[in-house]
Amino acid sequence: MSTTETMGRLHLPIQKNRLQADTPVDARQATAPRPAAALRPPEGAPNVLLILVDDMGFGASSAFGGPCQMPTAERMAAEGVRMTRFHTTALCSPSRQALMTGRNHHSAEMGALAEVATSFPGYTGVRPDDCAPLAQVLRMNGYSTAMFGKHHQTPPWETSPSGPFDRWPTGEGFEKFYGFIGGDTHQYSPALIDGTNPIEPPSSYEEGYHLSEDLVDQTIKWIDNLQALTPDKPWFTYLSFGATHAPHHAPQSYLDEMRGKFDYGYDEQRAQTFARQKELGVIPADAELTAPNDKIPAWKDLSTTDQEVGARLFEAYAAMAKHMDDQVGRLLDTLEARGQLKNTMVVYIMGDNGASAESGAYGTINEMAYQNNVLMTTEDILPRLDEVGGPKSFNHVPSGWAQAMNTPYQWSKIVASHWGGTRTGMIVRYPGEVPAHENRHQFAHLIDVAPTILEYAGIPEPLSVNGVRQRPMEGTSFKYAMQDGDAAERHVTQYFEMAGNRGVYHEGWTAVTQHLLPWPDPDDFVPALTDDVWELYGPDDWTQSNDLAAQMPDKLRELQDRFLIEAAKYNVLPIDDRERERFDPAIAGRPDLMGDRTTQTLRPGMTRLNENTVLNVKNRSFSVTATIETPSDGPARGALIAQGGGFGGWALYFADGLLTYAHNFVGLNIYRVRAEQELSPGAHTVRMEFAYDGGGAGKGGTVTLFCDDEAIGSGRVERTIPALFSFDEGLDVGLDSLDPVVDDYGVHRGEFNGSIEQVVLNTGEDAVPDPNLVLKARFRRQ
Repeated sequence: MSTTETMGRLHLPIQKNRLQADTPVDARQATAPRPAAALRPPEGAPNVLLILVDDMGFGASSAFGGPCQMPTAERMAAEGVRMTRFHTTALCSPSRQALMTGRNHHSAEMGALAEVATSFPGYTGVRPDDCAPLAQVLRMNGYSTAMFGKHHQTPPWETSPSGPFDRWPTGEGFEKFYGFIGGDTHQYSPALIDGTNPIEPPSSYEEGYHLSEDLVDQTIKWIDNLQALTPDKPWFTYLSFGATHAPHHAPQSYLDEMRGKFDYGYDEQRAQTFARQKELGVIPADAELTAPNDKIPAWKDLSTTDQEVGARLFEAYAAMAKHMDDQVGRLLDTLEARGQLKNTMVVYIMGDNGASAESGAYGTINEMAYQNNVLMTTEDILPRLDEVGGPKSFNHVPSGWAQAMNTPYQWSKIVASHWGGTRTGMIVRYPGEVPAHENRHQFAHLIDVAPTILEYAGIPEPLSVNGVRQRPMEGTSFKYAMQDGDAAERHVTQYFEMAGNRGVYHEGWTAVTQHLLPWPDPDDFVPALTDDVWELYGPDDWTQSNDLAAQMPDKLRELQDRFLIEAAKYNVLPIDDRERERFDPAIAGRPDLMGDRTTQTLRPGMTRLNENTVLNVKNRSFSVTATIETPSDGPARGALIAQGGGFGGWALYFADGLLTYAHNFVGLNIYRVRAEQELSPGAHTVRMEFAYDGGGAGKGGTVTLFCDDEAIGSGRVERTIPALFSFDEGLDVGLDSLDPVVDDYGVHRGEFNGSIEQVVLNTGEDAVPDPNLVLKARFRRQ
């Protein structure tokens, strides 16, 4: 690429020269100017297929020695390069922000999940304009760009129809987006978005639908359209699977294939994986297997039932991984058949963080239970064991299986201090530019991916985008490592921090401290940040297995100081180790779309409203008032309002003519309060008042139902959702879309069979005039 062309691409958008033309009065007498050439990347720029797997540890894929059979990953390893020291941030949103911007997650203001953003620099959840994402840079250089799958970078308070849409995928450089924008979604009834519009899945579980298949179908369709219309124009496709994040859903044939394959347990799996990793050369022959985590029970100490349930939960994970990888294979085969694969750089990242241990020692049938600090036991799961992997479960593996997926390292997702939380497998395939069947051991990080793609495309990192001077990318291209396996590594320093778990890598050394557990444990003592115990590992300690802190205190101090320097440089300070309380914007201090409002008027047809875009009814008294008309040709049925879904939420609805309030407590209990009489046909104002008990989060309360100011029913809800109904199941008026809160609506999608004028939420002091109303209420009919 010429110096002139390089200079022209440093400031985006690229300035177009005005056409000079002959201008007589009559155009017939003019010589038409030659049209400006269509914007294209530099000659030879490849197509780029960037694939990201969710929650997959270093030791999960068979391509890196793990038990999850992933033949496409193995094929890519044979045709490309495995990077064996590739790192993430240890959590979803931060990793994705780092990947897309080429900057550290705190630099890009995503120091934690977007749902728990604060107002501190580094933690706002709002990507700054001086960190233009990769898709935007590529699009402005002439690439076609599309994203399919999980985004999880849009600030939740910006996810309503009011926008703004700057940080939706289509505002970040993707010309096409089809996927979901939350942290996870049901794989059989996903909360799909097309562009910025919520849509229903194209088919159902009963019809054979699965999200991973749908995403690849959409990807193929998009690329086929490009090939037909602009075959000379390179494309950038970001395929970001929901797999293998919970819920671990897979078609029944895949579940059946895995049945009984892992009954030997997770401790034996660690040993098998470790041996296989040495055979593959993805760890050195002298590497040591780290000791088992003493906070995770040994497999032999579990009961037979615990083992049965745990193995079944992991079977679903392995089935989902294979199913997802088969879809990648289908995509690569299609590209090859279309003649597209030979000029496509494929980057297959197997994990935006290590495997997740969030559900604790026994796993869960509902991942939303963990998000609300509720640990399940085998007894909770056993009665529903046959549902695991199917549409009625939101299952997640036990922590011991997560540890096995992170072999040979310590810890897991969220624990950014240790490689088990941050090191994942990555494979790069690009014929003629990347060698085949080789390993690379240079240190690399998610922030290195964007500069690497730009270097292969011949596109310079821009100095300004849309008039905003850019913060330089903080990653280092690893093209040098692809070309020379013996080259000295260039990414020599990297900090890590997540929820107080922190560490620093420098020239082979690591200093780390594990601060918070990755699963809820009411008995765990969390020290002050200044009291954390630090560990030190040397350059020859591949797995962080031999702590040198006591032997080399001066070296430890040197690295601790370096962490503080890096933390100050990249907006890590002040460190924030608060967890679920930050789901409440009033505590976190982030923007709240509702502001100081205590009432909100909603209209029929409003759907999939993220809980950060409506009044927060958790942990407080509130009321719902609906102006409706009940049908004259039969009993009223369906939802007036529903929030959340089948794994946590609430609804005010009619069941066979009876006004009903239901609170679904993380799928474990559904508390219902029903009216004692049907409403007459015609216009009514119905009301539900919830008097919260108080005394902390997740407590119960008393429900009173009214029709036209007459109390018609009352009852108790003993436990409520304290933190999060759902990442993606929103609030609906007049229906209950996707996975329903309850199953007794009696109508399709819970669509109310009467009419609704409005529904008003009230969380103010006047929402429940008397907290003891239910104790005093006297039904007028008496």
